[in-house]
Amino acid sequence: MPLLKDYSLKNLNTFGVDVNAKIFAEIKSFDDLSKIISTKEIELVKKIVLGGGSNILFTKDFDGLVLKMAISGIEIIEENKATVLIEAGSGVLWNDLVKFCVEGNYGGIENLTLIPGTVGAAPIQNIGAYGQELSDTFISLQGLSLENMEKKIFTIKECNFSYRSSVFKKELSGKFIITSVKLKLNKNPKPNTTYKSLQEYFSNKRITDPSIKDVSEAVAGIRRSKLPDPAKIGNAGSFFKNPEVNSEVLEKLKSKFPDIKSFPSGVNKIKISAGWLIEKCGWKDERIGDVGTSPDHALVICNFGNATGAEILEFAMRIKDEVANKFGIVLKEEVNIL
Repeated sequence: MPLLKDYSLKNLNTFGVDVNAKIFAEIKSFDDLSKIISTKEIELVKKIVLGGGSNILFTKDFDGLVLKMAISGIEIIEENKATVLIEAGSGVLWNDLVKFCVEGNYGGIENLTLIPGTVGAAPIQNIGAYGQELSDTFISLQGLSLENMEKKIFTIKECNFSYRSSVFKKELSGKFIITSVKLKLNKNPKPNTTYKSLQEYFSNKRITDPSIKDVSEAVAGIRRSKLPDPAKIGNAGSFFKNPEVNSEVLEKLKSKFPDIKSFPSGVNKIKISAGWLIEKCGWKDERIGDVGTSPDHALVICNFGNATGAEILEFAMRIKDEVANKFGIVLKEEVNIL
């Protein structure tokens, strides 16, 4: 568990931005984490945690300690006829956990197939897609508090989940490191196919009673058709969140833009497609140097070559400004910017 100096993060972030960490360490256990954090050498050093590097944009070298979480393991803790409780290490690839659950016919996260990143990053964002969110199956998580150096367990209530957010992205940002997550899955799953694109997929395939495996394969197919592979083109998926508005705001927008894309999101809340807003501003499949939006999805900003993080951020802010000017909506970044 050595501390490495001036370590390149180019292959550890999906944008492929070439930056260095002043200090770097790979964490394979809770004890590893506790020992590193307790080291006097790094006591006052800035720290960030890196999972799959799929939701972060580095705009410069990081002048501190980068902790790469590599805690492995997926374990069934308990089960009965109806449910199964599963614990996974924070370094497990999220999609590997999805595969494990789908293969066991444990339902609840199959719609989250192919979301990049690790298990430890999932609660921070309260990841979600195609009608499911992590909070639907979440039970608890465990980790280390950097405030008192003690192990702590958070229940779902304590995580304060909301749309693509949690207490770890707000009050506890940079103050807590997740080491494992527990989820409760359904052993008699009822697939969620309420999302329009899933319904269209199964209609075209003439599948009338899909299994969770069918749903997982459908989501994988849809995602691959829309999102570029980070292994081939640097990106972090959706750069911005879908903005939420109330019904009054939506009606005003509809009067000017009748074809606006929206969908329900709780009581008197409606999500508007950020991709639609960006596309209507003329930014789909646009490039400036090595930075551009995907030709298949305007919400995905790509590094087509050797763009710097600063160049990617400047491109994103131009999009944000134009959407605000045209629609009066300020987009919020889903990607964490450093």
